[in-house]
Amino acid sequence: MAREDFNNLLWFLAVAEERSFTRAAAKLGIAQSTLSHTIKGLESRMGIRLLTRTTRSVAPTEAGERLRQSLAPRVAEIEAEIAALMAFRDKPAGTIRITLSDHALETVVWPKLRPVLSSYPDIKLELSIDNKFRNIVEDGFDAGIRLGESVERDMIAVRVGPDWRMVAVASPRYLATRPSPNHPQDLLGHDCINMRQAAGGFYAWEFAKDGKDLRVRVDGQFTFNSSYPMVDAALNGYGIAYVPESLVAPQVADGRLILLLDDWSPSFEGYYIYYPSRRQNSPAFEVIVDALRYRDA
Repeated sequence: MAREDFNNLLWFLAVAEERSFTRAAAKLGIAQSTLSHTIKGLESRMGIRLLTRTTRSVAPTEAGERLRQSLAPRVAEIEAEIAALMAFRDKPAGTIRITLSDHALETVVWPKLRPVLSSYPDIKLELSIDNKFRNIVEDGFDAGIRLGESVERDMIAVRVGPDWRMVAVASPRYLATRPSPNHPQDLLGHDCINMRQAAGGFYAWEFAKDGKDLRVRVDGQFTFNSSYPMVDAALNGYGIAYVPESLVAPQVADGRLILLLDDWSPSFEGYYIYYPSRRQNSPAFEVIVDALRYRDA
């Protein structure tokens, strides 16, 4: 059966249930003559009579009743599903998938969403921890959260966090037998705790001072792909770590870690949530974006 005949089946169902071309035409909002002509065409293409017509009544034939009983529950199921989907327009509900780094999750996203989502039990949130920059369209994500400098220009980007610094730190125990570095190049003579990037290579530590940018590729006993174990390794005296300042501020404040090369530590543009510019946002998505939006006090 041709694809366009599905509308004709719905029209047949209306006539079979109303037992009247007049009432069915009024229900469908079409002319009675158009409806009668359509049903005749449907019967002709199927090669079987579906309705018995008299001057006073219309009733399904045996074949027509069988078709009615087959169609009616399926159409009702489709209508119910459409109604359920339409409800998404009116209340925040549904699943939102976001890709982000562990640092973004711990320092920005979870602290902001934790007190909000309890008020929206119909929102399901899937947070995929990944330091790799993902193609959110191809990978089936609704949005991503990355540093502003990493967001592609064809995306809508909403700032969700302040600027922050990367800093070099080491424990007093480590520095007890080694001189503190005075210049980033001095790191080449130290045990450094490396970071493996998602693309596979080592992260080159980025420094800046007086308009001069400098990258240093370091070496050491340990390599991680997350900043959190790097902090732990530094606390245990395994070398110098280069991590977001927010992760080590408490340890620096209480003396468990020493801040190094402070005047060389650059600031990075904060985190943004980004998503395709052609996206039609659901109420649930708008709740997430509004909760995460950075509001500079």
